[in-house]
Amino acid sequence: MKITSSEFIKGVVGEDRILEDGKPQVAFIGRSNVGKSSTINSLVGKKDLARTSRTPGRTQEMNVFLINNKFYLVDLPGYGFAKMSLGDRKWLHELINWYLFNPFYQQKKIVLIIDAEVGLTKDDIEMLQALDEQKKPVLIVANKIDKIKKSDLNNQLKKLQVQVGDHKIIPYSSKKGIGYRELAGELLQ
Repeated sequence: MKITSSEFIKGVVGEDRILEDGKPQVAFIGRSNVGKSSTINSLVGKKDLARTSRTPGRTQEMNVFLINNKFYLVDLPGYGFAKMSLGDRKWLHELINWYLFNPFYQQKKIVLIIDAEVGLTKDDIEMLQALDEQKKPVLIVANKIDKIKKSDLNNQLKKLQVQVGDHKIIPYSSKKGIGYRELAGELLQ
């Protein structure tokens, strides 16, 4: 299975008809600077579909992309540390919660991206617990596995699996193309 087309549709900051048009939605969420945009770009085979930045908190709206003319990929702002005012961080947190936990929006899947080397942060654990409480369909992407020594990778993935319970983990590296087929397969099924 392969992603053959992708296009940016619009940025959303609240209620919008596009979220209600009946197309399935897959949400991508993760802490600021976890590599969400790079993961999306590698997944769709474009370098600049999702904007990447070294500055945490660059994404300040929900960016909606149409994938294979079949479903929306909704790129949510990062949570946790971001270079912005406390008020702006609070607003982004409210936007994320509004979309993920609003009973009107049912996501086909929520892809929680974590840094494989860092492991689950306090913010990641809180997000996963909130998603689990609402019985959301979560898939974990352990990103940046290329930064972990090969000899340490299996132990790190086992440790992560214990932390996330029964959720499936896909080891991923946008730089080396590791995990592409498995992630694309999960999204396209």
